[in-house]
Amino acid sequence: MTARELANRFGVSPRTVLRMVSEERAEYEGRSRQRRDRIVELHRQGLKGYEIAAELSVSAGLVSIRLKEAREAGVDLAPYTAVGEGGTR
Repeated sequence: MTARELANRFGVSPRTVLRMVSEERAEYEGRSRQRRDRIVELHRQGLKGYEIAAELSVSAGLVSIRLKEAREAGVDLAPYTAVGEGGTR
């Protein structure tokens, strides 16, 4: 059912229905932060944007946006190198 249908059924506003079923902001932000970190991690492991999107069940556009935001924030997006190739990971 839509929020409007539920609101009509229970005699409340659609906004009330949405507020009752919505996720707490802190929970959403925490989950979003974890997803951003995972996108960066997978990128550093060498996965392509579309592969990251498939892995996390999100759009390739979202992956692209999050990587762009990470670059602008100064996050190191350099791929990990294998041990013995000058890296430690």
